[in-house]
Amino acid sequence: MLPRDPPARRSPRHDRGRRVTPSFTSDLRLALRFAARELRGGLSGFRILIACLALGVAAIAGVNSVRSAIDAGLAREGAAMLGGDAEISLTYRFATPAERAWIDARATASSEVAEFRSMAALADDRTLTQVKAVDGAYPLKGTLTLTPDIPLTQALSGDGTHPGAVMDPILIERLGLSPGQTFQLGGVDFTLMAAIAHEPDANASGFSLGPRTIVDRAALEGTALLSPGTLFDSRYRMTLPPGTDLAALEGAAKTQFADSGIRWRDARNGAPGIATFVDRLAAFLTLVGLSGLAVGGVGVSSAVRAYLASKTPVIATLRTLGATRRVIFLTYFSQIGALAGIGVIIGLILGAVVPLLLAPIIQAQLPIPAVFTIFPAALAQAALYGILTALIFTLWPLARADQIRAAALFRDDYSTTRALPPLPTLLIIAALLALLIGSAAWLSGAAKLTLWTAAGIGFALILLALSALAIRWTAARLRTTARGRPALRWAIAAISGPRNEALPVVLSLGLGLSVLASIGQIDGNMRAAIQRDLPSRAPSYFVVDIQNDQMPAFLERVEGDPGVSRTDSAPMLRGVITQINGRPAKEVAGDHWVLRGDRGVSYADALPPDTTLTSGTWWGAGYTGDPQISFSAESGQEMGLKLGDTMTVNILGRDITATITSFRDVDFSTAGMGFVLLMNQSALQGAPHSWIASIYAAPEAEGPLMRDLGRSFPNITSIRVRDAIDRVADLLKGIAAATSYGALATLLTGFLVLIGAALSGERARVYEAAVLKTLGASRARILTSLALRAGLLGASAGAVALFAGITGGWAVCHYVFETSFEVIWPSAIAIVIGGLLANLLASLAFAWRPLSARPAQVLRAMD
Repeated sequence: MLPRDPPARRSPRHDRGRRVTPSFTSDLRLALRFAARELRGGLSGFRILIACLALGVAAIAGVNSVRSAIDAGLAREGAAMLGGDAEISLTYRFATPAERAWIDARATASSEVAEFRSMAALADDRTLTQVKAVDGAYPLKGTLTLTPDIPLTQALSGDGTHPGAVMDPILIERLGLSPGQTFQLGGVDFTLMAAIAHEPDANASGFSLGPRTIVDRAALEGTALLSPGTLFDSRYRMTLPPGTDLAALEGAAKTQFADSGIRWRDARNGAPGIATFVDRLAAFLTLVGLSGLAVGGVGVSSAVRAYLASKTPVIATLRTLGATRRVIFLTYFSQIGALAGIGVIIGLILGAVVPLLLAPIIQAQLPIPAVFTIFPAALAQAALYGILTALIFTLWPLARADQIRAAALFRDDYSTTRALPPLPTLLIIAALLALLIGSAAWLSGAAKLTLWTAAGIGFALILLALSALAIRWTAARLRTTARGRPALRWAIAAISGPRNEALPVVLSLGLGLSVLASIGQIDGNMRAAIQRDLPSRAPSYFVVDIQNDQMPAFLERVEGDPGVSRTDSAPMLRGVITQINGRPAKEVAGDHWVLRGDRGVSYADALPPDTTLTSGTWWGAGYTGDPQISFSAESGQEMGLKLGDTMTVNILGRDITATITSFRDVDFSTAGMGFVLLMNQSALQGAPHSWIASIYAAPEAEGPLMRDLGRSFPNITSIRVRDAIDRVADLLKGIAAATSYGALATLLTGFLVLIGAALSGERARVYEAAVLKTLGASRARILTSLALRAGLLGASAGAVALFAGITGGWAVCHYVFETSFEVIWPSAIAIVIGGLLANLLASLAFAWRPLSARPAQVLRAMD
């Protein structure tokens, strides 16, 4: 008896004649099985995708890791950097008995420090120094070390004849001093006892124009250096009982002394100026890294598109066997997702390990402590950016592949699909893009800068895409002009052909060059503004701490010097704006820079020369009525102020409420004298104050004039504007170097994308070379054609990037830095040449196979 046939299996798609739609879970299992089988073939075609994501993620992870290391260092050493657990500082005055009693009641120990600028003088040599006058309790936290190694109290007690002082080694070298020699500060004799080897709270004072000198606070009693009206800050450091709630104590201090103009700092942020600078620089570098990820995204999209085109037979077979669009999409989405995940993981490993390896070098370049370790939050942020970028640039080509029918796939017709994916996919991509930008704005802490950067990248990408289409359109119309020059004609035909490389080349190379060009133009214009524009308009010196009774003799000496072309002078006080219209100032105007700490305040009777009122009226000479204010028009507009508003200013612990009666132009770009806030003379004339003057002198007159003023008025302090400009220039140089490194990482990513574009187009170039060889073309002519094609595309990408970079540089200089702008042509020309060479090298690196291919084999394989 013959065995019975087994019962036929019912198709999973049919049940009683009804079609059954497979579940998402079953489709996903099937897709994962297909994807795993395809991945066994290796990473061919995806090395560029992995490299692009790894480089972009590594750049962002590295920047965030260094930033986190600095934050950890600041948190660990915050008390030592501040000189105590908390600090209350005042301007122009020392604490009142009530304020000292409040401090002493809450602190286990306290220390009073006075800081000011002065001139250290040895004979006729005078050098600006930042003086710190300390008491016997200094430093409360940290350790100050000297060379030779002696206790600070012993050094400051002096040699028995004069009080002692210790100095920064740079200042000792400038003056030619040695321990045991006598020098002067404000006419007071001091003996140099030692050099400062380590000052724990060196960064607590923020930006400083002169090297440090430390003296005993008691040695300055009764001198003009700390007389009422001179420019000094008093700082009261405290050590607090363990477990003290710093936030609560800060709130109590500000409530208790709300109208006294105190400023509070504590160990949570011992060096706020440095921390803010690091945060802003890191935010900017992160955005540069995101630009690199955008370039890498172009490479991801190109790699995915090229890979899917090469998988045409596989996809066709799957569709013919009944695979649904969902199965096809999930197969390649999971496959590409796994490879993108590998790229992100490699980037995270590099971003975590490289800062650890370079920690000694980085730490040596930092003026502040840093704690290098693995920071999960920093790596998570970089991973988020990498994953979102991969999704955004992967969904587009994947969605296009899912539209293709099996018959079209058999004809290798991937390129015939419509350019845009379906609307739902577009909406998902838009949502992911919004999530990426929103995350960057939130996590970077620079929302406005992030949005402007995103807009700039978007503008550049659109411009570059349109330029690529324009290059292709132009090439198609230039074919006839290349008659008689076969190599050029072939190059133009390849650029204008249906499978040309114009779009990936222009996008990847162009965006990287655009970022580099913008930074080059911004850096060049800022340097030009400092080195060329400011010196021609800025004063030679600022002179501060001129006493009221010294002004007549001071002006007589300065204005009588034939080398002095101009002198401006004004009374100088400092005050804190505490209220606007009876409300706390920050509630009204937010965190505007005018409200951060104290500001320079002056007074005037008659309308000062060269003063332009934009609205309101001046109080007039001889006015003795209620206090009035003339405010900076630009700052007033930013703060939302209007005529008739009242403003309370705390000056020397006294509140003065005045009405804003006029706004005026204040130009700070000349580095000359300018006050945001002017009041009428009768409102401030009775307050202790000194004068400030700006001197415009010929270079040859500066030295003799300053020496003469130093002998006649030893208490005054002269600040050379050129020195301040040089300090800013050095700071800008460091910023430019850091941003240039970030831009170079973006450019390197673009170069990887170029290699990917050249690699993906290698098959087409092999076929093209085979046809040309069959028609009699020589290898040299084919190589010339390939080189011309690469050079034309590279030069075009460089030219477009140059336009985008100049536009971006102009926008930043005009709207952010508010400086004049001119094209820096050496940088501009280098961008175009760099684009040409980069694409030429990337293309020629893959020219060997087309040149060495045998026509018979190639054409037979394509048959």
